[in-house]
Parts: sequence; C-alpha cells; structure tokens
Amino acid sequence: MICRPFEINNNFGLSNQSTMKRNLKNYIVGLAIALPLMATACSSKDDDGVQNPTPNKQVSITVSPESFSPDNSAQNLELTVNADVDWAIRTDASWISLRPAGGVKNQSTKVTITLTANTEFDNRTAVLNIVSGSNTIKSVEIVQGYAMSAYASVSSMMLSGEASEKEITVTSNGPWTISCDYDWLSISPTSGEKGETPVIIKASANEGEDSREANIVLSCGDNNSTISVSQLNYNVSAPAGYSLVWSDEFNYEGKPNSDWVIENQNAGWVNNELQTYTSREIDGKLTLEVKDGFLYINCFKGSDGKIYSGRMNAKPSTGWQYGYVEARINLPKGKGTWPAFWMMPSNVDWTNDPWPHCGEIDIMEEVGVDANHVSSSVHTGKYNHMINTQKTHEMYLEGAEGNFHTYALEWDEEKLITYVDGKVQLSITKAALGSDHDSWPFDRAFYPIVNLAWGGDWGGYAGVDESALPTTMIVDYVRIFQK
Repeated sequence: MICRPFEINNNFGLSNQSTMKRNLKNYIVGLAIALPLMATACSSKDDDGVQNPTPNKQVSITVSPESFSPDNSAQNLELTVNADVDWAIRTDASWISLRPAGGVKNQSTKVTITLTANTEFDNRTAVLNIVSGSNTIKSVEIVQGYAMSAYASVSSMMLSGEASEKEITVTSNGPWTISCDYDWLSISPTSGEKGETPVIIKASANEGEDSREANIVLSCGDNNSTISVSQLNYNVSAPAGYSLVWSDEFNYEGKPNSDWVIENQNAGWVNNELQTYTSREIDGKLTLEVKDGFLYINCFKGSDGKIYSGRMNAKPSTGWQYGYVEARINLPKGKGTWPAFWMMPSNVDWTNDPWPHCGEIDIMEEVGVDANHVSSSVHTGKYNHMINTQKTHEMYLEGAEGNFHTYALEWDEEKLITYVDGKVQLSITKAALGSDHDSWPFDRAFYPIVNLAWGGDWGGYAGVDESALPTTMIVDYVRIFQK
C-alpha cells in the first residue's frame, strides 16, 4: 500500500467566502480521518507477531555478552538482550537450543543458550540472529572449542603366535603419541600430528606355553585410550612319537592356498542348510579370507537376499590315514550358526559306499542356539544319527564363542579319541564298535574340513536369527602329525 498525505483541493473559490470556509472545514475533518488510517497502513507485524520497526527509525539494542567462546563440553550459556522493539532470536545450528525465543521492547530478557558437547575434531561456529520483523538487528557469534583427542582404527587385536605385524590407523585432531612397555611389541611411528596416520605394530613369535597380553596407550592432549593386544602362543606340539607332516598356519594374505578345495554349493545341498557355499566375492566380500595370520570364514546376507558362507577341504584327493589332527578355532555367535571341524574319506565310491557307510569323523561341532556346547561324533553304517545310534559326546566350554580353543583328533588302527584343549571329549575303539566296514570304516585316508553352516536340520532346529549376521568363524591353524 502507498501512503501519502490527504490531498487539499486548492480551488477554494475566492469569490465566495462562505464556500471557502466550508471547503476548509471539510479538509480538516478528512485529515482527522485519514491520519490514523495512514499510521495503520504504514506499520505491520511479521509472522512471529513481532512489530516491525517504523521505516527510517534507528533501533536501539544492547546484548551482553556480544560473543561466546565456550569449551567443548555440553553446557548452558546466558545472553541478556534489551531492545526498544519487540524481537525474536533464531539460529540454524542444530546443536543449539534457545529459551525463550524472543522478548518485548524495553524489557531486559535473559536467553538461555543450551549447547551439546562438541565431539567433532575441530571448532564449530554458530550465529544467533536477533530479528525484529524481517530485519536482523543484531548478530551474536558462538565459537565452541574442541578437545584434542585421537583414536585408533581398532580397540583390540588378536595376533597369531608367529612373528607378525598389523597396520592400524590413528586419527587425531592434534599431536599424539603411542607407546607400549612390552619388549615383544614394537610400534612405528610412535608419534604424529593432526590427521590420519598409518601405524605398524610388530610382534615377535610367542614360543611360550601360553598366550600373552599387552596394552598400547594412545595419547593426545589430556585424552588417553588403550588398545588391548592378545597374542596366541606358537607351540607346535603333539603326542609323543608324532611329527608334523602338513599344516596351514594362514600366514599369508588373500584366498586359501591351493592345498584347499573350496566348495561351491547351493542352499539345501546337505542337511537342509540355508547357506550358499561359494568361493566368489559377493558384494565385495569373501566367504573365505586369509589375513593377519588367520582364516576368516564369513557368513553374511547378500544384497540378493541369499545367505553366503564358506567350506573348504584340505587335500581331499589324498588325505591322510591315521595321525593327530588339530585346529585352533574361535567360534562365531548367533542363533542359526553351525560351525564344524570334521573329516570325510578320500575318493569315496558314493554309489557302492554312500554316507553314512563310508564313515564320518566330527572332531568339533557347535550350534549357536546352544552356545558354547561343543561336541564330537562319529557316523558309520551301523552307528549314525539317522537311526539314533551315533557315538557322540558333548561338553560345555566357557568362551568357545569369541575365544580360541584347540580341537584335536588322535586316530590309529584301533581307536579314535577327540580332545578339547587337551581334555578328552570322545573315545571309541574298534574293539567296542566292531571290525566290519559298517562298524569301523576308519581304516583308510580321511581329509579335514572346516566350514560354517547356517540353519539346517541341527543348526536351525530352533529357528535362525538373521540379526546375528554377519558372523565369522576364525581359524588360527590346521595341523596334521603322523607317527
């Protein structure tokens, strides 16, 4: 709307004095009516109900303080505002809240400014705008500081017993140092500046009887964090009279070496299991991956909705007849998991010698729904789970899921004995079972298998829980000794 003064008709008619007086009277009455309308039309309130200042009027406003430089902690600040107009206060910063959101003219108002903690690696800045109508009449800047800190790409690590090294990344917003007081560990570099820095941690071989532990301390400013390190022992031992004839210590990188034959089988191949075994890369991930001195058997759900996992066989065409077979394994967690370390006979004539007549040796099995209960079994034509006659034994092993334990088989012409951490699990003899093939088919070469199944007749007997995926079975080594 355009506001202008009430226009005066200057044609008074000088020859008629009474007409002139009447026109002047009408002008005064009209002016009295128009002025209030002009005042109303030339002022307004914005959407917040704050009165816009009259054009060309200089707004008087004071704020205290005029800026803030708080530290990184969560806290409340106080801003005092006094203006000769109604006002509102606003900010676009999501880490700030304001109460109250405005005030009235000529009244001192205290605004509480609530800040969240600054967990970022740098200062952050916000502007509080004090507005009247559509006009910003004052701006207050807040620059919140940050705490110097650093973090490593891992908070813990497990190392194999052999001499090894592992690379981690230190990310920091200031100068940092990293240290360790254990002579079997070395670190390079031991200090750095703001940014991301690769750090190499080297461990000498652990030839002791037990695993060993260490702590690495990362410091930046007043903040310290700890990286816990565990190293398994590297003690190649077997019962008296046995010598190592084959092993995979997984001290290389990439896919398993050529001694292993990797299965590629669709879901439902055996035991109504739900996983697809594959050697292929799925969504950029491998089901069987060797790194950091370990074999990782990864079970995960692909983008196509299928469950993928890994199974591999050591020298299945030749195998080994009799010996001491051992693996050190960290079992996965989750309802639906079914990890196993077991053996099948080499070069089976499946037509004339089908399962279970061919024989099967289960050194270790576990199902996640019965966490930490590990078992050993043998299956033959006469003794098998199809007719509920299998020879089996189960024990509870605290920490089987999430920690390394050794699982072993001692096997000769007359007996089969399985062990868990050196303790007998299952012991059977030919004399007790019988010497015929349907009772004792364990008089030929067998080969070891490691795999992680998902679901199936046993692994899924109580259902599966896909929220447990992805999950991983970790193998430190597989060793075979013979007399």
